[in-house]
Amino acid sequence: MGDPSSSTESVGAPADDDLAAEQQYLDQAYDWLGSMQKRTGAAVADAEWRSAGDWDATVAQIHLTRRLATMEASAGPLCFGRIDEASGPTWYIGRRHVETASGEPVVVDWRAPVAVPFYRATFRDPLDLERRRRFILDGRRLVDLLDEDFDDPDSAERAAGAGLPDPLLAELGRARTGAMRDIVATIAAEQDAVIRAPLDLPLVVQGGPGTGKTAVGLHRAAYLLYEHRAYLEREGVLVLGPNRIFLAYISQVLPSLGEVAVVQTTLSGLVPQWPARAEEPAAVSALKGDVRLAEVVARACLSALKPPKDEVAVTTRWGTVRVEPDRVAELLDAAVGSGGTVRQRRLRFRRAVARHVLQVIAERRPEVPLDLEAIQADLRNDRSAQRVLDRVWPAQSPASVIRALLGRPAVMTGAAAGVLSSEEQRALRRSPARSVAAEAWTAADLALLDEADSQLSGPPRRYGHIVVDEAQDLSPMAFRMVQRRSADGRSVTVLGDLAQATAPGALPSWEPVVVAFGGPGLAAVQEISTGYRVPRPIMDVANRILDAVAPELPHTSSVRAGGDPPRFVAVDAHRLVEEVTSQAADLAATYTSTAVITPVVADGLAAALRQRQLDLVTPGTASEAPHVSLLGPDQAKGLEFDAVIVVEPEAFLSLPAGGGLLYIALTRAVQHLTIVHSGALPAVLAG
Repeated sequence: MGDPSSSTESVGAPADDDLAAEQQYLDQAYDWLGSMQKRTGAAVADAEWRSAGDWDATVAQIHLTRRLATMEASAGPLCFGRIDEASGPTWYIGRRHVETASGEPVVVDWRAPVAVPFYRATFRDPLDLERRRRFILDGRRLVDLLDEDFDDPDSAERAAGAGLPDPLLAELGRARTGAMRDIVATIAAEQDAVIRAPLDLPLVVQGGPGTGKTAVGLHRAAYLLYEHRAYLEREGVLVLGPNRIFLAYISQVLPSLGEVAVVQTTLSGLVPQWPARAEEPAAVSALKGDVRLAEVVARACLSALKPPKDEVAVTTRWGTVRVEPDRVAELLDAAVGSGGTVRQRRLRFRRAVARHVLQVIAERRPEVPLDLEAIQADLRNDRSAQRVLDRVWPAQSPASVIRALLGRPAVMTGAAAGVLSSEEQRALRRSPARSVAAEAWTAADLALLDEADSQLSGPPRRYGHIVVDEAQDLSPMAFRMVQRRSADGRSVTVLGDLAQATAPGALPSWEPVVVAFGGPGLAAVQEISTGYRVPRPIMDVANRILDAVAPELPHTSSVRAGGDPPRFVAVDAHRLVEEVTSQAADLAATYTSTAVITPVVADGLAAALRQRQLDLVTPGTASEAPHVSLLGPDQAKGLEFDAVIVVEPEAFLSLPAGGGLLYIALTRAVQHLTIVHSGALPAVLAG
């Protein structure tokens, strides 16, 4: 690959001819990308023309159309830097691969092995680089360059003095529009190590606010799709988020990296046939998330079996055969112990009854040629025998199993004996609705229903890789939902922060997750502790809450030393709404995105914000215009805003897991934080 510049300056202002030469190279790269689009578009049209009646052409058309979609140049900067190897070659690193008509690389995909030094080279270990050059861009226009000359000893001092790389500073200071952007141009070394982890390594990423763990997880998905394209496009990639607001917020990250064949949903979105529309005490939700419930549900799936007291009369075209109760019980026990799903064992039981009938007829009439399929057909047509066998082993749905488990004391007692205490069994019981269709499921019921479904019918749709974000709120039973959707039971990226765990039954540590995915050595926990998003003055205040809610966890160390400290505004209670509205209006005049996070007076605030003519948008909605979002404490996880107003922090602490919710609220701001309160401040903040 050619080098368009002939002279450079290290960690300083580049010569004008350097800027001009690099700009010319970038312009040429866009031209070559346009040529690639035209060639691919022509191939799509040709495949479309040939696809009628030609399956191979249809498949080619699908793949070419996907490839064409990845060439969209508006997703972000095409190229964001270059590396010069000491051995000679120069590589331009960018969002996607670009090549000339003859196949010579113009830009190398950031996921290619040759790009690793761009992210990991240091002056202590330059990884065979002579120089790294970072581009600072405004759209397609090259604004500035940052050079690091690894052969110049003085360059190391100048680089250290420069602090954060200018491209990263520019990205951190950029206005938030309400949608998450990729970090492909500014991936840090510790993040890159996680992103490029092997496909078969179950990885738990523990990271505090602003460490970029969500971005790391999404970029790992993009990297694995690059490395294992055929497998993962066949098996699929699943991204699980905590709620729809969060999914809307991250929805454009993977498409911006050229990856569109990814399913993004919530845990409840995996089982849409059972909508959660009821609430229950936190203690009950936590108990339902206990992994012991897996055994209870497995037993409940077999609790409806009832050996007959009377014989079963089966009418066939060769006569009637009466099967004694003891023989039916033997066949039932054999089928139950035969393994497989409940429905597979139920079918085996029916076939075993038919086979017994065939044997009896064969002994009576050895001269008659018999056919097992004919016996089975006669058994299916014998309504009387069917009714008896249905009472012995009735067909069940996941909903009917869990409804009976929670609503019928006898079923609970039988299924939970030796597993749950009598007090725990009573806590789980509830009156069933009039019908299965009318049952009001809770969020914690979904994992039980999914467990029952897997016991009855087998595993659901499986994926080649799964990314689970905000995973600290998943219960052990919810993690079973995740694991059974993994094609190999192992290829997962689990992202979370234990300090932000607020759900009932949330894990106290990552150890159960590591054990579930193979144990230490087969699964790993990777901590990322460097914060890039939240300014240090804000993080210092938030860490006071961390010391109270999770003192065992280390503080997130923010690299953004500057910025204003949080602003505390005390106000009389009757002026609370007015003051918050005024603060929001002032911030909206300065910042693109402002969030008001409040556990109180949300309805009155919404009306007041609209009266001030503020653009009130749903969190997760992208907007380049100044706007305000109004959130409850449980909606803010994973989101970020330029400015945040936290209302009545003391009121957070009256909520379940309120300390964690307050910690989350205080760490959503990337530029400015205001705390408005009419009551006393929590002691940890008052200090």
